[in-house]
Amino acid sequence: MWNTKNPVEFAEKKLGIKLDEWQRDYIKTEGNVAIRAARQSGKSFAQSLRVALFALLNKGTQTLIIGAVDRQSVGLFEKVKSHITNLAKWNIKGKPTMHKIELTNGSKIIAEPAGRTGYGLRFLTIHKLVCDEAHYIPEEVFIAVRPMLATTDGTIDLLSTPKGNKGYFYDAFEDEETKKDFQQFHVRWQDCPRHSESFIKRERRTMTKLQFAQEYDAVFLDSLQAFFTLELINNCIKIQRNQEKGNLFLGVDLAGYGGDENAFVNLKEIEKKKLEVLDNIETTEKVSAHETVKKISDLNKTWNYKKIGLDDGGIGTPILDFCLEDPKLKRKTVGINNASRSIEHSKKGKKKLLKEDLYGNLKILMEQKFIKLPNNPKLKQSLLSIQYEIDEVTGNIKIFGKYSHITEALIRAAWCAKTKGLNIRAFC
Repeated sequence: MWNTKNPVEFAEKKLGIKLDEWQRDYIKTEGNVAIRAARQSGKSFAQSLRVALFALLNKGTQTLIIGAVDRQSVGLFEKVKSHITNLAKWNIKGKPTMHKIELTNGSKIIAEPAGRTGYGLRFLTIHKLVCDEAHYIPEEVFIAVRPMLATTDGTIDLLSTPKGNKGYFYDAFEDEETKKDFQQFHVRWQDCPRHSESFIKRERRTMTKLQFAQEYDAVFLDSLQAFFTLELINNCIKIQRNQEKGNLFLGVDLAGYGGDENAFVNLKEIEKKKLEVLDNIETTEKVSAHETVKKISDLNKTWNYKKIGLDDGGIGTPILDFCLEDPKLKRKTVGINNASRSIEHSKKGKKKLLKEDLYGNLKILMEQKFIKLPNNPKLKQSLLSIQYEIDEVTGNIKIFGKYSHITEALIRAAWCAKTKGLNIRAFC
């Protein structure tokens, strides 16, 4: 039988689980709640159990679960059905569907995708609105669905991993007026005992500090900011060049005919994972594809590169073709386009190389002090010019800069050093 005085404790015993402290506090909290939580922190489990208990203990109520897409809302709904089945199967009325379950006490739980405007949801009257991955739900949806609570004095649950600094979910924590309506929870990876220290260490090594802060510390990041901070750049600057021998890599960014600058960056591998930028060269004269190949060939004669990373988009296509015809360049030259493209590693599968892969690789090298930079004003200017913007709806990152050509060459050289063991032909 139900223990209505201590339903959370009853559920723990019935399900054979022990909730985290924050999960228990959240489920017991009354009113509107906003939770920003780390990845894999148990937020969906706690959210679905809270919804199940609300419907079981409050007769005649209607709960609406929404997500940006159907998969999100249905995924959470399946967890709710599982809890109800395990806690009080006899309370289920009829046969649940993929989007709806009814209880013998008159309560209903419905799951629907929000879409971009929430227009298809306007006909409902509800007692609880539950928003899974709330940051990805457009502002227009909340304008459409909040009035559904007007006549019931209903409540809202917002749960998500943070993305950017705009939208209703962000306002529930940061806007002076909106946040008055919510009880806030901030759940970091440390608050979840199931996160292993070894896994977190690996994640720290493979992610930038900003990526880790967003995904595991549940921190809101600015939607537009410098990709490489001045502090990060200065921490990588080394005045005296290392005299040790090592593999050499060339990164090339091509600006086309005239006006803009072509950039060439020399990078040396001192030891495993230790890199040093030797210099960067810029050319502003109008040159043909053949003359650019000659420049690359001359640099190769001087430095004898292990690998050459070339921007093969636009004007880079014929230059890459010329390089692949040169006997001394063809086995070294790698076409690396910073747009979304497929790179075939084998006949069985493909891997997508994205702009954020290239920039993220360089940033990780800088943050982990695996790369040293010369005190070169133009290189520093180029790095500081790189900005990134987070789309508040999709969470996608846009990376751009007004003086990016040297950095574009550097990210290619760094990617060559990272992937020097790959079959070069796979990139071409």
